[in-house]
Amino acid sequence: MTNIEKYEKAFVETFEIEKTQIGEGLVYQSIPLWDSVGHMSLIATLEDEFDIMLEMDDVVNFGSYDIGKEILAKYDVKI
Repeated sequence: MTNIEKYEKAFVETFEIEKTQIGEGLVYQSIPLWDSVGHMSLIATLEDEFDIMLEMDDVVNFGSYDIGKEILAKYDVKI
């Protein structure tokens, strides 16, 4: 599985959405399950999947699907 597939799978499974809902419009609180609890669940899933530990500033700034890709790049995760 490629990194983009792993990344998208984290969103689909965490937020119980269809893959078609993923894109630049997917931002924090734009869907019911992306609340504060869902956010931490997504972060935990991504940390496990990519074997990384995000800094708190990055957790806070992870406000959208697109921004998340930029943040993961800081941890050498190429999406």
